Amino acid sequence: MNNACIEINNAVKKVFHDGRDWFFEKRFGLFIHWGLYAVNAWHEQEQFRKGLSRREYTHLIGKFNPAKFNPDNWLDIAEEAGMQYICFTAKHIDGFCMWDTKQTEYNITNTPYRKDILSMLAEACHRRNFPLCIYYSVPDMNCKYYPNQGRSYELTGPEQGDEPDVAKYTEFVKAQINELCTHYGKIHGFWWDANGHTINVQDKSVNNLIRSLQPGIIINNRGFDGGDFSTPERDFEDAALNGTKFYGKPTEACEAIGAESWGFRSNEDYFSVGALTRNISRHMAKGANYLLNVGPQADGTFPAETVRILAEIGQWYRHVKEAFEQMDSLPLSADNDNVLLRRKGDALYVYMLDAPRKSGIILKSLAIQPTKATVLNNGRELKAGVEFMPTLWTDRKEYLHIWNIPVDELANEAIILKLEFDGALLDKLTQGQTV
Repeated sequence: MNNACIEINNAVKKVFHDGRDWFFEKRFGLFIHWGLYAVNAWHEQEQFRKGLSRREYTHLIGKFNPAKFNPDNWLDIAEEAGMQYICFTAKHIDGFCMWDTKQTEYNITNTPYRKDILSMLAEACHRRNFPLCIYYSVPDMNCKYYPNQGRSYELTGPEQGDEPDVAKYTEFVKAQINELCTHYGKIHGFWWDANGHTINVQDKSVNNLIRSLQPGIIINNRGFDGGDFSTPERDFEDAALNGTKFYGKPTEACEAIGAESWGFRSNEDYFSVGALTRNISRHMAKGANYLLNVGPQADGTFPAETVRILAEIGQWYRHVKEAFEQMDSLPLSADNDNVLLRRKGDALYVYMLDAPRKSGIILKSLAIQPTKATVLNNGRELKAGVEFMPTLWTDRKEYLHIWNIPVDELANEAIILKLEFDGALLDKLTQGQTV
């Protein structure tokens, strides 16, 4: 038998041994960016990016009336897409609050709609056992205590009547946390945003308050301390771009269906299903959760194109989900820049990271014959064999070659293969032995 040895990389330590461990079981979530900015349908940072004063922006509160909002419809669409939890923007940078807060009148109950959106969503989530996470922006362009100084996501400076004071603003935040964490039942996660880009206040008492009110909650790394997990966004971070490097800590990657905006945009440029499924596959294979965003329209419904895209993602995910769920094994080196490998039981899953240019792949880290090779996407059985490849003739070695992959048929989705082996051989490989 040929010599072969799979390199074992460092895998993320995935278990907190407390209530936060739900995060490693439900790995694919729906992100929602929704607020007053849906009225003009331009961008969720409309006030900041257009340089609008409060007077020029806050009048939208009188136009926001999401009469068609139905949280069960949202969750139906999410579940059809294969999603298992939701993260909802309770407050974005404009400071508008999607719940019945007593800390400011700038909230959903003072719109023509008048109902508490978060309460309705929370009720549906709890009834359907669908974990609910809350997004909360640290920058706030409306609160008089927030020290607007023209940084990212801020007004150019204080406006008339403002009383900039970081300490008072922190107390305002804590008062809102108290509402969010006591009035809406179980909250599974808290998703801060943009502290590091603005006031950059480090205060462990803020997350401590959240944990005291919601034991077992998981908190991200964009708030008042390092939190529990990292949040690579739109592949802006090196860790996201490094194709075959596995995440070394709990991570949740996030992306929007739309390329221009996270909130609803009327003439949005949507990512292709192929681009999105490859992005989902790459991050989840590397050990991250994945949060995919939709911006609902002002009436509370999802844009038709996002519904179509999510439905197609769901069709793909139903076929390949076994390659992402309960994946507790170590990641393995494929010795191939465009491929990731992970083991579960007696199988290796092969994640093809890019749109393939050819109908076969060579796995240089393997030189053993699988008992079966399958395309998870459609169940097609593939040809596989250990052979001396003409293009790698200078290596003078035999490698595992898999061919007849239906790359044209599956051009618009991430391709994942399943290789089944004799378990004893895989044990030797993952223990660094040769076979």
